Parts: sequence; C-alpha cells; structure tokens
Amino acid sequence: MILQVEISSFDLRFEDHRLRSPATERILLASIAQNGIRDPLQGVDLEDTHILLNGFKRYRCAKKLGIGIVPYVSLSSDTAAGIIELLRMSNEKGLSILEQARLITELKEGHHMSTADIARLLEKSKAWVSVRSGITGEMSPVVMEKIFSGQFPAYAYLYILRPFIRINRITREEIDEFVGLAAGRNLSIRDIELLANGYFKGSAELGEQLRRGDIAWVLSSLRHPAGKSGDCTAAEQAMLRDLERTQGYMRRVTVRCRQTAFKTGAFFAQANLLTGGILRQLDLFTRAVRDFYDRSGKA
Repeated sequence: MILQVEISSFDLRFEDHRLRSPATERILLASIAQNGIRDPLQGVDLEDTHILLNGFKRYRCAKKLGIGIVPYVSLSSDTAAGIIELLRMSNEKGLSILEQARLITELKEGHHMSTADIARLLEKSKAWVSVRSGITGEMSPVVMEKIFSGQFPAYAYLYILRPFIRINRITREEIDEFVGLAAGRNLSIRDIELLANGYFKGSAELGEQLRRGDIAWVLSSLRHPAGKSGDCTAAEQAMLRDLERTQGYMRRVTVRCRQTAFKTGAFFAQANLLTGGILRQLDLFTRAVRDFYDRSGKA
C-alpha cells in the first residue's frame, strides 16, 4: 500500500550503500519539479521510523525542491527481510552489481546471514552470492567511498582496475592512490583506461606527473606518444583508429550483453539477426586479427 509520509521521518543509514550519479540526479530533479514523484520510495518500518532502502535520489531531489510529503511503500517490518525483497526486485529496480554486493555484505556482516541462506532466499546460486561478496572484499574503504559518492565510475573499477589487480599483481595501496588521483575529475572511461595503463605500466615520469595532478599532460603524452603520428602513413593511422574503436565496442557490447533491462520482442528480433551476423563472421575475424597480431609482433 502506498502511503504519504513526511520526508523528515526517513532514516538514511543505507544511503552510502547506493551509488550516486550527479548527472542522473540533475535530470531527475527537473522531472520531479515538473511532474512530482511518480514512483514511491521504498524501505522498512521499525516502530515509527522509515528506514529508506530505495529512492535516495528522489529523496535528495525532494529536499532540494522543498517537498515535505512523499509517496512511500514499506517492503517489510524487518531490515534483513526488506533488503532481501529489494534484491529480489533488483532486475526491475536496476541495482548495479556493486549495490547488490554492498547489500549482501550488510546481510552477512550486519545480520549474520550465511551465503547459503542468502542464496536460498534470493533463489540464486551460492556462486552468485559469493561473487558479489568477493567484490566488496577486494575494495578498500577509500575506493568504496569514491565510487559510491559518484566521484569515480563503478564501471572503471570493475572492468579496468580489477583486471590490473588480478593480472599485474597491483597492490591495494596502489589502487587507492590511483583512484584518489583520478576521482572527481569527470574523466571519461577511455581517459581512465589510458591513465591506468600509464600509471601502472608506464614510465616513472608519467606516474610522477599524475601524482602532481597534471592530468592533461599525462593524457596528451599517452594519446600522442613521440613518433606515433609522424612515423605512420594515413592508411596506418586509419587502421590504428579502427583497431581502437573495435576494442572499445567489443568491451561495451560484452558488458551490455549481460544486462537484463532488454524486454521488447522487437528488440530481441533485431538483436538476434545482428548477433547471428556477427557470429558468422567471428571465426574469420578472429583469424585475421590473430594473424595481424603475429605480424605486428614480429615487425
């Protein structure tokens, strides 16, 4: 049942368990200013307190707009049960994997629930729960704060920094330092990837310049290394651009294929045709790229 409750009655103890997105929040603020809050906030009720679990962006927008009464739905009268219900609804509500991980950690550490218990209640495998527990276990408090406050993109941590940790044996302290240097600068994912490669695999000079805060110089050096443009023909430069774009699109499609937000029949019909065409070319593409990799390595 949807209730109308005073915004001052909310307990915000789980606000740092949800990712912030200043850009998304600005869009939402304009929408609420024009149309009001359409979707009710969600939480659990303990005595006279509404512990908020879902709707923090709507809450902050309401505060900015001076809205004192907001729609609200209680998921449970028990905190752990409410978190479980939110996780069960996560496909519809769009919880990211990091938000799922943070809430599962809360169930384990705050409510002493086992992996098996959580998996059973969510109707998921124990591996699904363990993967998410492992993510938060790898993250330091510094990195977690930067990501959940919206200063450093979650995608960049999951798909750029975590592979560095596993493959290159980068320490947690080095990751903390890099995230601290890059956070809050509104860098694109591509720029963060360039900086990470330069910082962890590049010269000492690049690392020192980054520590001094000269992001623009480091990015320029990485984008235009000495001799790159002058020594390549127009055809070679075009090929390098195509390879760079292909790498980027492969990474993007890999991530998006795992999303569960796709629902329409028209989308799946077209996606099936396109993916079928890609699969038919995949073996030829793989052989061509592997041969080119070998040739370039020998050269």
